[in-house]
Amino acid sequence: MASPLNAVLCAAVAAAFWTLLGYTLARHLLPRVLAFGAAPVIGWAIFSAATLPIFILTGFSPLAVLLTAALGVVIGGVSLRALPAMGNTAQAPAIPPWAFLIAALLALVPAAAILPKSSAAGAHLAAPIFDHSKIAIIDAMTRQGLPPVNPVFGAGRLAYYYLWHFSAAELALPLRVSGWEADIGLTWFTAFASLSLMMGVAVWLSKRSGAALWVIIFAAATSLRTTLSMIFGSYGLEPFLASPNGFAGWLFQSAWVPQHLMSASCVVTAMLLIVQYAQRQSLAVLLTLVLIVVAGFESSTFVGGVTFAIAALAAAPILLAGIEPARRLRFAIGLAVAAVLVICLAAPFALDQFATVAARGGGAPVGIHHFDVLGELFPPTLRRILNAPAYWLVLLPIEFPATFIAGIIALAVTLRSAEPGPEKTATAVFAALAATGLCASWLLISTLGDNNDLSLRAVLPAAMILILATAAGMMRTSRPMLIGATALAGVVLSLPDTAAMIRSNIAGTPQPDGEVFAQSPEIWAAVRRYASTTARVANNPLFLQDLTPWPANISWALLANRSSCFAGRELALAVAPLPPDRRDAINVQFVRVFDGKAGVEDVGDLAKKYGCDVVVVVPQDGAWNNDPFAASSEYRLAENRDGQWRIYVRVAANSTAH
Repeated sequence: MASPLNAVLCAAVAAAFWTLLGYTLARHLLPRVLAFGAAPVIGWAIFSAATLPIFILTGFSPLAVLLTAALGVVIGGVSLRALPAMGNTAQAPAIPPWAFLIAALLALVPAAAILPKSSAAGAHLAAPIFDHSKIAIIDAMTRQGLPPVNPVFGAGRLAYYYLWHFSAAELALPLRVSGWEADIGLTWFTAFASLSLMMGVAVWLSKRSGAALWVIIFAAATSLRTTLSMIFGSYGLEPFLASPNGFAGWLFQSAWVPQHLMSASCVVTAMLLIVQYAQRQSLAVLLTLVLIVVAGFESSTFVGGVTFAIAALAAAPILLAGIEPARRLRFAIGLAVAAVLVICLAAPFALDQFATVAARGGGAPVGIHHFDVLGELFPPTLRRILNAPAYWLVLLPIEFPATFIAGIIALAVTLRSAEPGPEKTATAVFAALAATGLCASWLLISTLGDNNDLSLRAVLPAAMILILATAAGMMRTSRPMLIGATALAGVVLSLPDTAAMIRSNIAGTPQPDGEVFAQSPEIWAAVRRYASTTARVANNPLFLQDLTPWPANISWALLANRSSCFAGRELALAVAPLPPDRRDAINVQFVRVFDGKAGVEDVGDLAKKYGCDVVVVVPQDGAWNNDPFAASSEYRLAENRDGQWRIYVRVAANSTAH
């Protein structure tokens, strides 16, 4: 199981290194308060985006990571001493130190969701662990290097936006911790970095240090669903609304999808740098912008790719209008050069993902469709018509009760009253970003997989902008009482949902399979004795399926530290280059085998077609009493622990212990 102490070590190292590195650069590019606030995001983005291609070319090892990190510290130290900071004054407002401490405490909430929980009934997990099954990607990189193999299916390379997971591997490798522990630490750091960025921008816009505290309060606000369920008796508010699908605010998504949250932080930071570049054309700003945009795209195609691209186009007229005519051409050329560099650096990711989309079939990966808000109370035709306004009038006020209305008011008031200058330009750009994120979630749909991930994640940059705009608006606008009353009412009404979310993240959800899960580390340690680091293992894709909200091979993902020949349907959805029919057929076949209902050719397919080098059967499998591997010529029994597990090794594989 993951050790909390090792997770804390990862979090501390991440915060210290990436914040220091980011600040040594940001102080030359941004005003002082923004440099402090954006430092964690900038440090993470430039180091991760720059080192990934380097390690792919030179090799990924603990020594390589340590030497590169040491070089970063040296360069940062030299820049601190040799280069002047951007024009700052000691009188400028700053983020209070205590605000960073409170932000660090709030960031523990999403991190706690990923920790294993212990009870008298065994070990159990919280719901967000489902989306952290990609911990297998982190382990694959630390075990087999770069470019990463696909740990879920097949022998090909991974085609996924994995930069966030790569940065977790950069922590795990030199610190000698598991991918699970690095994931927990990086989840905390991601939440902390996002809060730090929002605090910095809010203080900069408002010229008030107190805005930092309001950022934390509004980030902790959640949905009205729990409060409304006390009245209507249903958390999902069915049949008036469609079932909840993951469209939610900052606190919820920071635990479920930190990679998308980090991408959203990169998008907000990139917009800040574009505003700064409009004021002062600098090569350092341009190169930093390139790396941050690349980091955003390589962490989330939906947020750092689709949403950012649309937002940049929407912001371009605003930026050009605020620049003197004589400097517009130079500004446009600079951004064009930056776009070319981004395309060149991100091309391997993009090409791999295009190839995966083609392999899956099904046409374009992005389509146009109104977000489905309303439920079966409305006839289908009427529902389609009303879904469009219901997104704005019903869904957003429910999911963002503290910041949707208050944030819009704050942005509008600030734009109307602010003096011309960088702050007003930034506010206009942020308003364009918020509108883009909300409209992308409203109108665009991702067609691959079961979830509309594009709609669910594109809202994150908008959520961040609404939080920081509301915090700044409370401190320095002509309508502070209106903004404050609206926002605080939302905070109070969302308290039941916030409390329930925190409790669920910390306590988890005990399940009958918890006792077996507590023994899983022994099972996978035994498997590793017979599976080399490059071997692929097979187990029941539905093993311990009750531990997660949807069936997932979670014990393999968290504990195996070996690639799977087919890890199950839910995991294959994200990273396996398979058409839906083929993916489902393979899933049915694997489930059938481990249910003890294998056909004549099934075991041979596992060995020859899918390359399963090692197979583990446990008493929870139907195959335990009707074992198709025992009589197969493809496998030999390597270990039989009575009542606990059987491990088979493929005869032709000659797997060696490692």
